[in-house]
Amino acid sequence: MTTYEGDIQQLHCNAEYAFAQLTDLRKLEIFKDKLPADKIKNLQLTEETISFTVDPVGEIILRIIEKEPYKTVKFGADKSPIQFNLWIQLKEISECDTRMKVTLKADIPMMLKPMIGSKLDEMVKQITNGIAMAVNKSI
Repeated sequence: MTTYEGDIQQLHCNAEYAFAQLTDLRKLEIFKDKLPADKIKNLQLTEETISFTVDPVGEIILRIIEKEPYKTVKFGADKSPIQFNLWIQLKEISECDTRMKVTLKADIPMMLKPMIGSKLDEMVKQITNGIAMAVNKSI
């Protein structure tokens, strides 16, 4: 498994609020307009799943598989060409300051790693920034 990590982001809220935003994925609807429309299509959000289409990969479905209140939200891939897990970690610094980190672990075949490794790294950074914007915007 290869690990990709986003930069630590500051959320201007407590960990309880951030956790509530991240465990009802419908609340990330405000993030939709920040996605590159030429790359990510058909975004669908339910309380516990995110599904979207990425050209040329196809449909990807993520589902919340584990929650540790105010600390961690873990996602598994229900449908994806490669097996991966993604999790979001929260650490409350103060009442209006929570730090967030997004990590992706992917089982990438050695032949594909040179072609998609940098794209996954960039994707994790975009996801991290987008989630931070969405949570901060909802405050």
